[in-house]
This record gives sequence, C-alpha cells and structure tokens, in this order.
Amino acid sequence: MQPVIEEIKKLFSTFSKAEVKTIYKLPQSGSDREYYRIESSNENYIATHNQHIKENKTFLYFSEHFKGRGCPVPEIFAVNEQQTIYIQQDFGDTSLLNVLEEKGYTTNVYELFQKSLKALAQLQINGDKDLDYNQCITSKEFGKQAIISDLLYFKYYFLDTLKIPYDKEKLIDDFEALSTYLSHADHKYFMFRDFQSRNVMVQDDAINFIDYQGGMKGALQYDVASLLWQAKAELSDEWKSKLLNYYMDRVEEILLKPMDKNRFESQYNGYVLIRLLQVLGAYGFRGLFERKAHFLTSIPLALRNLKWFIENKQVGVDVPEFIKLLKLIIDDKVIKSFEPIKAASETPLIVHINSFSYKLGIPIDTSNNGGGFVFDCRSILNPGRIDEYKKLSGLDKEVKTFLEQETEMPAFLNSVFDLVDISVTDYLKRDFKNLQINFGCTGGQHRSVYAAEALARHLKNKFNVKLVLNHMNIENWVK
Repeated sequence: MQPVIEEIKKLFSTFSKAEVKTIYKLPQSGSDREYYRIESSNENYIATHNQHIKENKTFLYFSEHFKGRGCPVPEIFAVNEQQTIYIQQDFGDTSLLNVLEEKGYTTNVYELFQKSLKALAQLQINGDKDLDYNQCITSKEFGKQAIISDLLYFKYYFLDTLKIPYDKEKLIDDFEALSTYLSHADHKYFMFRDFQSRNVMVQDDAINFIDYQGGMKGALQYDVASLLWQAKAELSDEWKSKLLNYYMDRVEEILLKPMDKNRFESQYNGYVLIRLLQVLGAYGFRGLFERKAHFLTSIPLALRNLKWFIENKQVGVDVPEFIKLLKLIIDDKVIKSFEPIKAASETPLIVHINSFSYKLGIPIDTSNNGGGFVFDCRSILNPGRIDEYKKLSGLDKEVKTFLEQETEMPAFLNSVFDLVDISVTDYLKRDFKNLQINFGCTGGQHRSVYAAEALARHLKNKFNVKLVLNHMNIENWVK
C-alpha cells in the first residue's frame, strides 16, 4: 500500500502545491478499484488506483465528456503516465441512500430524488451527444444480447439454486421474447447501468454522480428502474409513480417534444423486471456461491420487492413460463427460507464473544453449557508488527482498513460466520441459554479484537441475539 501512497503524493504535486496532511485508504466495495482520500491544507481529493487500464480510460473519457456537457460528475485533476492512478474531485461520504436512511421519507429527501432524476435525464440525453461509444469497457449497447445475458445470470446464480422444475426450452423462448420487446425501446441514449442511490452523492444539498464507467448506449428506462426500485431504498408505490412521471416530464422538456408515456411506462416495467432479476443474480452469486453473508441477508428484501412487482405490474409482453416461475420463487415459503430466525426479548440465548491473547490462555466457559468455538487468528498477517499500528487496536479505523484490505481476514470471517450461524440458528430453535465464541491472537489487541467486533455486528444484524462482548487483554495492550 505504501508504494501506491507515495505515487499518489508524487502525482498530487504535479497540479497542487498544497501541503498533504494525510492519505488514507477508503473501504473497498465490490470492485478491485482502490480509493484513497487525500486531505490537504486547502481541500480534499479522491485518488483511485486501478490496474484495469481500459476501465480507467473509459472513466476518464466519460468524465471529461460529461463535465463538458455540464453534468454533475467529478473533475479529473491528474493522471499518472501508466494510467493506473488518477486524482479526482471529492464529493464526500454522504450518498442519497445515506440521507434516506437518516432522514426517512421526507419532503427534502423526495426533492433530492427529483434532483437526481432531472440530472440523470440531462446526463443521459445531453451526454449522449457526440459520445464515442467505442470507449465503453465491453459492449457499446445494452441490446438484446445484454438483456439475455442478465436473464441468464439470474437463472444460473439464483433460479437454478432453488431446484424448482421448469421447462427450459419454454423459459428460453420467453427470454427471447422479453429481450426482443425491450431491445426495441423508443428512447436510447447513454445508460448509466448502475444508477442506484449509493452512486448519487449529496453535498450541500446538491447531487453528484460517481461510478458510471460501466455505461453504454441503452434505453432511458433502465436507469430510472435501477434508482426507484432499489430494494434497500424501499420507496413507496406513490413515490415511484410520482417520480417516474416527474422524470418523463423532464425528458420531454429536454427533447422538446412529447412522447408516448403509456408505451414508455410499459417498457419501463420490463426494465424494472430485468433490473430486479439482475440484482437477485448478483446476490445469488455473491451470497450463495461466494458465501458473503451480507449478500445473503439482502435476498429476502429483493424477493419481496419482486413479489410486489409481479402482483401489481405488467411487463407488456406475454411470457407465461417465465411469469409462472417467478410466482413460484416469490412464494412466502421461499422468501422465508432465506430469512434467518430472529431472537425476541424473551429469547434466553446469550452469546459471549471474547478476544484473548494466547500468551494468557484460552478463556474458560463458566456456563453450564460448555463447548462453543475457539478461532485462532494468528494465521492472519499481524498489524501489531507494523510500527504505525503497534499502539493501536482492532477498534481503530487504520487497523480495520489494514485487516480488511491487506489480509485474508474477510475470507477467514466468512468461514467463521458460516460455522457460527449454524449453531446460533439451532440454539435459538432449542432455547439454549449460552454460547461462547473466542478469538485469539498473539497479544489479544489487533486481529482477535477486530474479529470479535465483526462477529458481534454480524450476529446482532442477522439474529438480533443478546451479546456479551469482552476484550480480555485490554489492560495489557501496547500503548
């Protein structure tokens, strides 16, 4: 990580004489891109490190083009010679989703959604002018093949895991019919591809866009569907309907002509379905195949989103086998199978989670139950051997970032979660009273502390179980 930081400092000096106070790595999301925040004496910047040069070139080209069209995208200040690092404008840490979660469904939040849709329409239509789609990372257009690809992604990574019998030939025929219908959309311009509230940043009540490098030519409806039907946002039908009409009015203003709103909405519903299924495919791949726990917990929410859609909307084309299958996967029994059992206030189970030092020995279980788990974290690279982390602990941001991004801790914890979840689920069903889980490392200060805290968060979020968290060697931490 240090060589990258040095390269960022060198690149920063090519366009600014401001003093760099600190550079730190931001939490990584689903991609391989690494983001760093540069805090200087005058303002903050974001540096991106990415070995995928084609992706970088696409983002840089799109950013320059959209900025020239007056769209709310980050300004690019510097790019290194290898095109593996670039420095851009910092829009802060607050996304539209963050604002929604904090403030709820208020007038102010509704207005932010309106601002987002108005700016989206401008980026899609005005940004499309003279845009060289040869610069796209993969496909130039989200057409029939891309739609079928998303449908197959859902089929392989989610539908087939449920082992529900169906006529494969009829389903493929329905995929063909739906993709043909949607590929003939009337209005095709720039398609953001991942236009969700996490990629809309809010700063001083203004909105800005990030992460549009996967964009291509496509139907206007797809991005609107992505934003309004994001499962995590849980927008009401009233909001969805009013915001869709608001967006269509803005499109007509930009195009300077009316459009067939009934046809637009019919195709929009088809793209809503495509987006909902693409998300389920992603959750299935990340959760069911890669065993990443937080994706598994998102599946019930996505299924309930799909259930409401299937029961209340029409996609505009006859796909009987497909709809029959979708009605089976939104059955309450299927949804419930993905929902973990939840503890209630009267549930007797208490999970005791300890971090400890192997120098002092494994904690004793004083309950009548006995047993439980002891996980040895010493196979994980030790932050305590690095001078800048020696006097910190697994509670500190710098150590957390190091363990999450520079070690095998995420993979280690995914396996821990899988094992512990089995016991917690069974203990809740059988009204057991105690379960002890211990994480040990050399000094009981960094790795074991981080792991204990992470498991506590996981169990609280997933099972709402009562917890007792204890860092047993805190008095001996290096300070």
